[in-house]
Amino acid sequence: MLMRKKWLTKLLQGGVLLILIVTAIINISFIMDTHEKKKVNKERKVNDREKPADSVQAEKLSKDISLSVTSSKSLVYVTVNGAVVYQDDDFDVNRGIHLLVLNQATGGLMAKQVFDTYSAGEDQSMLNFVDRISQNRILIFSIKDEGAFQLSPKARSALRNMGSLTVEQLRFRDMWIFICYKGGQVISERHSKADRMGEWGNRISVDEVIKLVPLQDSKCPWYTSDLKRQQFCEKIEGYGKVCDCQHPTPITFSPPQLEVDNLKNVAITVIASNRPQYLYRMLVKLLSTAGVHPQMITVFIDGDFEEPLAVTRLLGLKGIQHTPLGKKNARVSQHYKASLTATFDLHPEAQYTIVIEEDLDVSPDFFNYFSQTLHLMEQDESLYCISAWNDQGYSHSCQDPKLLYRVETMPGLGWLLKRKLFKEELEKQWPSPDKQWDWDMWMRLPTMRKKRECVIPDISRTYHFGSKGLNMNPYFQELYFKKHSIVNESNVVLKDLDRMVADKYEVMINDILKSAEVVDHSKNPCNGTLIPKNKDKTHVLFIQMQNPTDFTTWKQLAKCYHLWDLDVRGFHKSMWRLFLNGTPVMLVGVPASPYHTHKPENVVPFFLEEPKQKPPPK
Repeated sequence: MLMRKKWLTKLLQGGVLLILIVTAIINISFIMDTHEKKKVNKERKVNDREKPADSVQAEKLSKDISLSVTSSKSLVYVTVNGAVVYQDDDFDVNRGIHLLVLNQATGGLMAKQVFDTYSAGEDQSMLNFVDRISQNRILIFSIKDEGAFQLSPKARSALRNMGSLTVEQLRFRDMWIFICYKGGQVISERHSKADRMGEWGNRISVDEVIKLVPLQDSKCPWYTSDLKRQQFCEKIEGYGKVCDCQHPTPITFSPPQLEVDNLKNVAITVIASNRPQYLYRMLVKLLSTAGVHPQMITVFIDGDFEEPLAVTRLLGLKGIQHTPLGKKNARVSQHYKASLTATFDLHPEAQYTIVIEEDLDVSPDFFNYFSQTLHLMEQDESLYCISAWNDQGYSHSCQDPKLLYRVETMPGLGWLLKRKLFKEELEKQWPSPDKQWDWDMWMRLPTMRKKRECVIPDISRTYHFGSKGLNMNPYFQELYFKKHSIVNESNVVLKDLDRMVADKYEVMINDILKSAEVVDHSKNPCNGTLIPKNKDKTHVLFIQMQNPTDFTTWKQLAKCYHLWDLDVRGFHKSMWRLFLNGTPVMLVGVPASPYHTHKPENVVPFFLEEPKQKPPPK
């Protein structure tokens, strides 16, 4: 019995010892395994740190993409790896050639443009855009509805040089898809002919698998040293030398300041929508102009459009996206109101703001012009605004960069607005979102203007270059804006500034008329020889105008002289000032204008009837 107890005790002791040994082995093994894992993880972290971010990103990128493109009468449709990156199926809009740009390393969409090559001049705009695209990008051309009617031999030749085999055969209402690398090989092309007049080519599609290039191969030398440029250029295309690898254009500017600067506390309100190419052109000019204060500039974007905001940030400016209200003209109107309200909130010290749109070039003396004229708004309560734009300032109808006028119409297109006017009058009465009113037409209403006037230059300080917009197309731009003049000098000293206040201006106008040469009123006023060439002395025409709203003769003369004739602008007390044949001219309405008293008794005012409408053929 005793022996059995001793044996049982030894057995239990041995079992406990065995358990202790096994536990020790497991713990030692766990410790060694944990140490090894930490070592491996540490090595991984070190290795990850040693790898450039681009290499890590490159490892995650696909080596190819599946691309699908559709062209038809009513649809352009593009997918990358099954995801829709572009779809335009809106009825009766965006006719023409749709051009998309893809990143050759990532397959990401970098740019999209529509060129209405049914209309004249749009093919050149397309070629200009292609020129601004970096080499080796993937280009996708696809027609919606019609894109061949105004595709010139020059444009066809350029596309042929890019590798297109069918562009020379492209005809009215044909469908067409062309995919290539910029400056490189053709990826795919397809063409569908319209067999008969009144019909369109059949819907066509192209499906391709495109091999991507290594990410590192698409980087520029400045990629790691210029973060702002890098962030812009890796996502957005079509800005030319902004993203040039060898000689990138500057994105910071150091123009001279004005010797006399009255604009240090004047805000700049830039009105923008989704026209980023226009915005870039405009902002570069603005930031390069003497007297600019970038910290006073805010770009207001109508909608959550990313590219205009990216352009704004690229150039180091503040950008604010505005949630749209209303539709069409009402939406534009609400955007102006919100932008002006925000401007004065952002700059509580500013008593003025200069309002300028994204589709305007500014003259070298843009800020100099406003600096010289600002004090007039303080001195003269009869002034509504100072504008940089002359509605009648065409290349043949203006001449003197120093000359100013007073007009009863509000020109806009670069203008100075007083805080007091906006806060006490305009903001409170601004048309609501349900009103389809143009904001500028509303501001020109007699009930808003209240007989106040605007000061304008003879030669404009802005130039309207935009050919696309809500109320704009290439034809309208060509006809009414292309031939406008803009000052090209930087230090223009304006004359007769002290005589631009209301009472002194009246004295000046009467003095000019007293010594003016009266033209021969027996001649046809549309005769090109009526006004002599290049005379210093002002010549005056008296035109029939029974009351201040009788514009019958003026409208016909505006057509004769190739001036703005869509509505009546640029007058002061029923009198217009301009240059014709290089000679200063005044046209005075009789008897509507108070200046009609300068008409000699024997002079019969010119009268031109409005042409009668021809009856429609039966």
